[in-house]
Amino acid sequence: MKILAIGKNYVNAIEEISAVKKGITVIFSKPESSLVTDNKDVVYPSFTNNLAYEIELVLKIGKTGKNISEKDALNHVSEIAVGIDYTAKDVMAKCRENSGPWELAKGFDGAAPISGFQDFSNFSDPSDINFDLKINGAQKQVGNTSHMIYNFSEIISYVSTYMTLEPGDLIFTGTPATGAGAILKGDRLQCSIEGKLLLDFKMV
Repeated sequence: MKILAIGKNYVNAIEEISAVKKGITVIFSKPESSLVTDNKDVVYPSFTNNLAYEIELVLKIGKTGKNISEKDALNHVSEIAVGIDYTAKDVMAKCRENSGPWELAKGFDGAAPISGFQDFSNFSDPSDINFDLKINGAQKQVGNTSHMIYNFSEIISYVSTYMTLEPGDLIFTGTPATGAGAILKGDRLQCSIEGKLLLDFKMV
């Protein structure tokens, strides 16, 4: 199973999309060991003092595809979930100083908590899906897929140009343009899609 993620994929206003859509998408990966499921609490990693959260919608691939057209892309999606993409910001800074890869900052154990999956066919309009994150009961991030720079179809088509997508592969599709920030030990995170609470856990 591959876990892929898209960097910087949202804008604050739909009118901004054309100015920043350059055809070059930042793609990175996380190992399977980074996943946390079943609303289990996540252990705050000992090696960082600056852990940042980003809420993201997560697509699950349902059938094998290579060089998938944008027109056919959504037929390769079976389910959708909501998750958190964690970044150890201090570790990331050190990686960037040496022009190194992001794996240690993005792929550590617990870096990708995700909810249970919902049938993708339940969402009639993939370009209009609402999702949000609350921390300790306070709203921190609100997103809608209409604000994506690269939509689900474009992401799937782009990635499949480089690598075969297979059943069970996961794609984190980017975080809202504002609201990401630092998480602390003891914080409770609650993530919803269309108002339905799907992910609910604590940092411990």
